[in-house]
Amino acid sequence: MEGSLLEPTLYTIKGIAVLDNDGNRILTKYYDKNIFPSSKEQRAFEQNLFNKTHRANAEIIMLDGLTCVYRSNVDLFFYIMGSSQENELILMNILNCLYDSVSQILRKNVEKRAVLESLDIVMLAMDEICDGGFSDSEYLKTVTIWLTHMIWERICISTQTWKTLFFANYLQFSQKLRS
Repeated sequence: MEGSLLEPTLYTIKGIAVLDNDGNRILTKYYDKNIFPSSKEQRAFEQNLFNKTHRANAEIIMLDGLTCVYRSNVDLFFYIMGSSQENELILMNILNCLYDSVSQILRKNVEKRAVLESLDIVMLAMDEICDGGFSDSEYLKTVTIWLTHMIWERICISTQTWKTLFFANYLQFSQKLRS
């Protein structure tokens, strides 16, 4: 029985996906390259996941050895995928953080058109929430606060380079963490 237990790990997230109401990919990021090594396998999994969840009223599903928590809104589906042994509450906390961050970025207008128009900052939020499959619960709260400040300061990504934007916000963010 002890051989069947997995070693504890901080890398809780296997993937994040945002799909539209037809099951098409809007944003996806897979952190474990061994699960779905090719884009074709990823898309097949996403289509299967969407087919199982788009009419269900649940928030969690076990599929292909993964625990998937999900949430839908208007014409989008948000998914967080973890291993089958992963704590569902942790995954749900990460999902809520992702959804709340996107909602704040889009000023409560979470729909496909708005996500596509602000795709760059939504991708930045997704990358900040999960770093290579690792997510820190205290850090999730900080990310939400940080994104709120970015929105209120009305940073226009189209007029700044990514490097300038990242560096300026990195300095502000690190100063706030130190204080």
